[in-house]
Amino acid sequence: MRKFTIQDLTPTKNDFVKNKNIHWQKPKVSKEQRTKNKGHRPAVIWFTGLPGSGKTTISRELEEKLCDMGVHTYLLDGDNIRHGLCKDLGFSKKDRDENIRRIGEVAKLFVDAGIVVICAFASPYKEQRKMVRNLLSNGEFIEVFVKCPLEICIQRDPKGLYKKAFAGEIKGLTGLDDPYEKPESPEITLETDQLSIDECVNKILNFLKTKKFI
Repeated sequence: MRKFTIQDLTPTKNDFVKNKNIHWQKPKVSKEQRTKNKGHRPAVIWFTGLPGSGKTTISRELEEKLCDMGVHTYLLDGDNIRHGLCKDLGFSKKDRDENIRRIGEVAKLFVDAGIVVICAFASPYKEQRKMVRNLLSNGEFIEVFVKCPLEICIQRDPKGLYKKAFAGEIKGLTGLDDPYEKPESPEITLETDQLSIDECVNKILNFLKTKKFI
């Protein structure tokens, strides 16, 4: 019997081609059954906006409100994800695209489980957000544009990112030396330089109620 060598265990180019022997296994419990058990419709609530615009703050408050209402939720935050699932990625265009691709696939699984998943990511490129939207069924992707003037975001600077960028300590910060492509037709727009946190959260809740998600 031939012994295995290190060459046998080393991946080749062909190993990264989709394996024809891998098949999708259809579960016995359907998405519809999971949704019925949860008592509400699943969705992805996708917050996009400049650093400091208020994405994380509003998404956290929204999840708490939904949880109090008995809605099954999970919050995916940009910084938290980079501590685990995406800790191997940097901030190049290629890595940012891969970061959002992974998040999109995770969010899709949460929706299949019947959960309202809240995603807070700068996601500066239109193609990234479109990619995630296309993973989901019609109406399940709710784009929330957290709109705030750059000068206000710089004043807030909750994580000190703008200060570091101006000092030359970091490069590629969204809104400064890396572009942010504004959503053209988001489901919800939150002007956080004019609205309070509670007003922003209530605007999203009203949308979810009107569209019969909750």
